[in-house]
This record gives sequence, C-alpha cells and structure tokens, in this order.
Amino acid sequence: MVKEAISSRNNLLGVIMASRAISGQTEHGGGRHSATGVQIVKGVKSIGGWVRPGIPLGVKVDLKGPKMYDFLGTLVEFVLPRLRDFPGIVMPPASASSNSPSAVSGVVSFGLPPEAMGLFPQIEVNLDAYPKSYGMHIHFVTNAEGLGAQNRARALVSAFQIPFARK
Repeated sequence: MVKEAISSRNNLLGVIMASRAISGQTEHGGGRHSATGVQIVKGVKSIGGWVRPGIPLGVKVDLKGPKMYDFLGTLVEFVLPRLRDFPGIVMPPASASSNSPSAVSGVVSFGLPPEAMGLFPQIEVNLDAYPKSYGMHIHFVTNAEGLGAQNRARALVSAFQIPFARK
C-alpha cells in the first residue's frame, strides 16, 4: 500500500516500475496466462473516510514458475544476507494454537522494510530512477491444507534457504 496514492494515482508509478524490475513481470508479459503482471490494488470498501471503493492503493504481483524461482534466488542470495537486523521470518510461539486459521493454511508471510528494495540487483543498478523506496509483503502460498499445513509450508520455504526465527 502506498498512502500517497490516495491523493494522486501518479504516486503509484515508482512502485509499479520497481515491482516490474524486481519481478520481471509486465501485464500479460510473454502472452502467458499463468501470470497477470503487476496489478493495481484498489480499495474495496470505505474505511474511515480516507479509503473509498475503487481508489488505487498499491500494487501486487503473482509469480509462478521460472520467474518465481528467479525471485526466490535473488531474495535469498542478494537481499536477505545484506539486510541488517533480519534474523529470519518470525515464527509464532510454541504455545500458539494448532487449530488457528493461520496454522491450517499453507501460507507463509513476512514483510521487508523499504531498505530491502534497494538491495535487489535490478533496483540497485539504477537506484536514481526510483525516487522513493517502499517496503513489501511477501506471501508464499502453497497447496498444504489442514492440521500441520503451516509446518509443511515452512518446511518447503526453508528448503529454499529462507531463515526462520523464534521470538
């Protein structure tokens, strides 16, 4: 989400350019139907009077196949090792319920601070072209379901050398 986009959708241009550079995706890029490129996320309902339905708020990219593996490789090899104070993806405490909605879904999510965007080689090579850095949320969606799905999803993600940490 980009708060400045509420006042002017032109404020999304930097995020769109950065997302395209990092992911290698453009809308309907390559003619493949498995990826839809960089998508603009719009408000669904009115929140507190400042977000209204249809107002552009941010961007998202769905990655599948080779582009996903390229992104994972870049994230693990270049970005995470150079990110200060990143011990790993924080796991819930051992006392957390195993029946909670997040525990039975096969999704592993975490966020990266704005400094991380400048660590991607695609951005770092021409950092002056991006007037502002933005943070990002990354969601690894797997097909694991039911009890223990969260643990199976974490095992899959850790196989890609993404670190985990307990608080």
